Amino acid sequence: MQLIACPWCGPREEIEFSYGGQADVAYPEHPASLTDEQWAHFVFFRDNPKGPFAERWVHTAGCRRWFTAVRDTRTHRFLKEVPR
Repeated sequence: MQLIACPWCGPREEIEFSYGGQADVAYPEHPASLTDEQWAHFVFFRDNPKGPFAERWVHTAGCRRWFTAVRDTRTHRFLKEVPR
């Protein structure tokens, strides 16, 4: 079992957390003007790099707060957890 360091609760087992997707994805400025194809791209297309990647996580079984974590996608190791 992998430990994830919640910025508020400290290290906890990964089963207590839920993945929230890629961090820093901006909501469209004028959503009503987007085509279906543009909406599909916004909702479903995300970066998939090899290496460090900023992600959103929520401590669902604990404090229920969201935070941004940088995780290495090659090793699945968490490099940094930041409250935001």
